Amino acid sequence: MTTTLQNITDLTLQQLTRRMAEMKEPAWRAKQIHEWLFNHRAHSFDEMTTLSKALRERLRETFTITPPEVEKHDEATEGACPGPTEKLLLRLPDGAMIETVLIPGPGRLTACLSSQAGCALQCTFCATGTLGAGRNLTPGEIVGQANALNDMLAAPGQEQKITNIVFMGMGEPLLNTPNVLDAVETLSTRGYNMAISQRKITISTVGIIPEIAKLATSGMKTKLAVSLHSAFQEKRESLMPLAARRYPLEELQPVLAHYAKNTGEPITLVYMLLEGINDSMDDARQLIRFASGFFCKINLIDYNSIVNFQFKNVSSEKRERFRDRLLETGLQVTLRKSYGTTIHAACGQLAAKGMEHGNKS
Repeated sequence: MTTTLQNITDLTLQQLTRRMAEMKEPAWRAKQIHEWLFNHRAHSFDEMTTLSKALRERLRETFTITPPEVEKHDEATEGACPGPTEKLLLRLPDGAMIETVLIPGPGRLTACLSSQAGCALQCTFCATGTLGAGRNLTPGEIVGQANALNDMLAAPGQEQKITNIVFMGMGEPLLNTPNVLDAVETLSTRGYNMAISQRKITISTVGIIPEIAKLATSGMKTKLAVSLHSAFQEKRESLMPLAARRYPLEELQPVLAHYAKNTGEPITLVYMLLEGINDSMDDARQLIRFASGFFCKINLIDYNSIVNFQFKNVSSEKRERFRDRLLETGLQVTLRKSYGTTIHAACGQLAAKGMEHGNKS
């Protein structure tokens, strides 16, 4: 009978410490191994040269190191974007497929990470929801996406590094909260070469109320973004049927107010403008009423076209009128440009397929 070895990258530092104790190894060994895995991005135990050969052999007999495999690499440069948007299609050890995206910006390089393979929420404008529920990603699989991007950036001639992380890829992060927070802890480990400050990590959610409440008291310094898309309950239900019905706006607003007050950080309300659906002055007034109750900022984003999805972008004139109406009330508003649409790498387009444009591998 073949025994499947555990992927050691799926263990948190605390879990790894316990496993080392079971192997009669001191606690500092766990930290040493953790550093090899996530600071030096070791792909084999043989690379861990500060460990004895005997221990490396015991680790090989007990664990495996199985990072995500890069299936395809796509890139596109669009408009005023300071560099190419790059997307990796990754195969996980069980064959599941996910996507992760690298987005350049002025003075920053943002990694957009997935938290699930698929998504159960079926928002009407999002391609990931067409894949179904899929499964949660482990902490190692989440960090493995950043490692894959870092490996790509470490290629000859590359001198950039990831400066920001957003959990806006495939899946709903707050349906996988423990693994996402474990991954955040690893990604923000002080002293590691590619460590990212938690203040430069954003967790995006459709509004999972109990998990937002937990985040408010977790001690994490990450930022929170909420996909709103309408401040009318009935209209929001038509766009995000499962999430909006279970977590209605009248219950979501006070939880967001509590989060903002408790953390002292503004919440980003993400609002995708859809032609003829949520772009009227009445929609703007309702959004003002909703957002005026707590410390927040609003990101207005364009709809990113997806095959067989019957939505349209608003005109630039209508978008600016909508923005100006919000600005009149003193709200902080940003028009956010999407990049990567031609390679299906923009918000709502990730579906672990559609990689036919300009493949690099």
